[in-house]
Amino acid sequence: MTADTSPPLQKPLDRGTTSPDDPRAALLKDSNFRWMTGGSFLSMLGDQFTLIALPWLVLQMTGDTLVLGTVLALISIPRAVFILVGGALVDRHSPKQVLMVTKYINLVLLAALAGLVLAGTLTLWMVYALSLGIGLATAFSIPAGTAMMPHVVARPQLQAANGISLGLRQLTMFLGPLLAGLLIALFGAGVSGHASGGNTGAPAHANATGIGLAFALDALSFALSAWTLTKVRTHASAHPAAAAPQAVLASVAQGLAHFWRDNELRTCFLYWSAIALFIMGPVHIAIPVLASSTPQLGAAAFGTMLGAHGAGTLLGMVVSGMVPRLRFGSLGLTILVFDAIIGTLFMPLGLITAVWQGAALMLVIGLLGGFMQVSVFTWIQQRVPPALLGRAMSLFMFIFMGLAPISAAVTGWVMKSITLTPLFAASGGTLVVLVALAWVLTPMRRVTDATPATR
Repeated sequence: MTADTSPPLQKPLDRGTTSPDDPRAALLKDSNFRWMTGGSFLSMLGDQFTLIALPWLVLQMTGDTLVLGTVLALISIPRAVFILVGGALVDRHSPKQVLMVTKYINLVLLAALAGLVLAGTLTLWMVYALSLGIGLATAFSIPAGTAMMPHVVARPQLQAANGISLGLRQLTMFLGPLLAGLLIALFGAGVSGHASGGNTGAPAHANATGIGLAFALDALSFALSAWTLTKVRTHASAHPAAAAPQAVLASVAQGLAHFWRDNELRTCFLYWSAIALFIMGPVHIAIPVLASSTPQLGAAAFGTMLGAHGAGTLLGMVVSGMVPRLRFGSLGLTILVFDAIIGTLFMPLGLITAVWQGAALMLVIGLLGGFMQVSVFTWIQQRVPPALLGRAMSLFMFIFMGLAPISAAVTGWVMKSITLTPLFAASGGTLVVLVALAWVLTPMRRVTDATPATR
């Protein structure tokens, strides 16, 4: 199979857009796209406030890392368990409908959390309950949000649209924590009457105005993004024809069966699953340990390396939007080449002795990963039929949200008997081996940007 370098699916679509010759210019002129991305930016920025404020609140209330782990588990486990169900409901009811419901649910949950913190009446069992609710809502909002784009823009514009959307997401991940930390520092984060020792009934009386305001701003972001979502028009051509209602679990099974029958989708999903299991844990666990255990580094160095990775990721997304057809032969071959380079760069991380060394490596790793993230999102959205898109995106997100925590747990156990230098070398080497196996044993290198309809 030769590489297909022609633009995917060039047949005309009646979507009220201009020529796909300059998709970025057309997108910036499209008020429909601006409403969607503007609302998404506000919502993602608000999410960063909660990601900072919630762990800080729990630690201020209890000082107990076990309690913090429980709260985070109450968010992440329901999200991983129900995200495939969320994808099935997205395909049944449309991404916009599901996304709108989750925005209202999150608005209520975060407004309640903000009010309880500001009133000084929050108890630990309430934190548990609200965290569980947030995790469940996220299981449905993630597949809805990731499946929205093909319902709003034409297929030739998907690469540029995803580049803009994911770039804005990366920007919020940089700005949000800074703004949230500043807010909490300026307005107060102290919580007296700690519920330590497992006392789940002790209220969090507080000088916690900053934390409460952080939750309130996230609630406001959901309200504003729900309003902007009402302005977004989805295109009739993106909606599947009406079909008989199907049980949710049967719908999930139908989606999984379809993806398994598609040889290229099956290959990519299995490859990404292997990466999530063998690579994501060391990335999330070993790097902070490296910064804390190396005398020449420290917390500031850890922040610098993460910042360099974030900057590289954002730059990669920008480059992907500017040169969407940049390939080493085919999409699959490009993924393998980039992953082999990332694995090679990851191997010497355990040997660094200066901040600039770690920052330089993480910058390039982020650049390559950011570029491919946009391309992969676009490829899935173009390849999968609209009726199955919610389930496809939920499966993709499940791979990294459901399997990565398992990898992190295994990494934590392995690190009891292995030092950082061989861990990084083994992790990067494993990625290179996975690339080699995918090259030799699978059709990964022949995966192209072309959709099945064009072959």
